[in-house]
Amino acid sequence: MITAKTTAAGAATISAVLVDDEKLAREELTYLLKDFGDVEIAGTGENGLDAIRLIENLEPDVVFLDVQMPGLDGLAVIRKLRERNIPLPYFILATAYDQYAVEAFRLEALDYLLKPVEKERLAETLDRARRYLAVPESETPAAALSEEGSTIGVRNKLVVRSNNRNLIIDVRDLIYATIDDGMITAVSTTAEGLLNYKTLEELQSNLDGESFWRAHRSYLVNIHRIREVVPWFNSSFQLRMDDKKQTEIPVSRVQTKRLRTLFRL
Repeated sequence: MITAKTTAAGAATISAVLVDDEKLAREELTYLLKDFGDVEIAGTGENGLDAIRLIENLEPDVVFLDVQMPGLDGLAVIRKLRERNIPLPYFILATAYDQYAVEAFRLEALDYLLKPVEKERLAETLDRARRYLAVPESETPAAALSEEGSTIGVRNKLVVRSNNRNLIIDVRDLIYATIDDGMITAVSTTAEGLLNYKTLEELQSNLDGESFWRAHRSYLVNIHRIREVVPWFNSSFQLRMDDKKQTEIPVSRVQTKRLRTLFRL
């Protein structure tokens, strides 16, 4: 994985590879990407073998990869690259069917686009790519992806079901999760929707224990997304979170001591 390149004028550019077995789909995406001046299409391919060859030779920042292709499909391409220890770019998987979102999430894809690709949705994906390319390589999800053995059991991505779409969010963007009537809702900086977990305990066991805290039996919070600790009645507290609504989350009495320790109250 390499960082975004810069032009002579000093502006960062994102080198991209497009791989899809349908010529029309490649042309459509190429057309949409022309409106994003910082994206440079380094190469295109029409099958999984093309994808591997282009990634090895061009070392792109991102790869727009069709999931369903004859022979070596998009998901198999990622597995093959991992087996061969080839430096991984960020993958943006595209397909006409959202049933592959969970597998895409398992393989730590950067994002997941449904065909036909909407320009607004593509813009969101590119914004995410820019954020990831702006941080040191050792801190990126791609680094975690190439070192899967050291992060077994800890998720870097979550699939959020929202408006009949499977949205992939970075765990670092998760602000809090809450359970009500057996349904777990996640609120992140980029999306809000349902998670496919049965309990908060199950969700918490898949996240970094240093960052996610069970402040209340009905809430799991990202301690890095707490905006304010608000004193409440009878020496209790509420947490004002860093979401758009500035949601206030109660801290249970048994967790108050943990809160005082965390923030030296």
